[in-house]
Amino acid sequence: MLVVTRLRAPGSDEVAGDDLRRGLLQALGILAAKPGWVGGDVGRNVDDPTLWVLTTRWENVGSYRRALGSYEGKMHIQPLMVHALDEPSAYEVVEEGTDLNEAHPRSIG
Repeated sequence: MLVVTRLRAPGSDEVAGDDLRRGLLQALGILAAKPGWVGGDVGRNVDDPTLWVLTTRWENVGSYRRALGSYEGKMHIQPLMVHALDEPSAYEVVEEGTDLNEAHPRSIG
């Protein structure tokens, strides 16, 4: 599973960007220690320096959801999500010869 979360820094000044960068790197470290973690990166848009991305890969959706729901996830990662753009972020990885999920939205909760 692939998660792509785009976030907008709360301001265009360097301090806002540096704060978000530190928070995202801390989030990446927290998530990397969780079961089911496969990999991840933090990036910044080359054309718009206020736009950031946190990408992570997981063995399955349950691992991702448990990581976010952990104590560390609730304390350090979820507060960063106020800067996330309101768009879908979880994707299944398409590989040759595998079946894809059914083409309908998943219910939340």
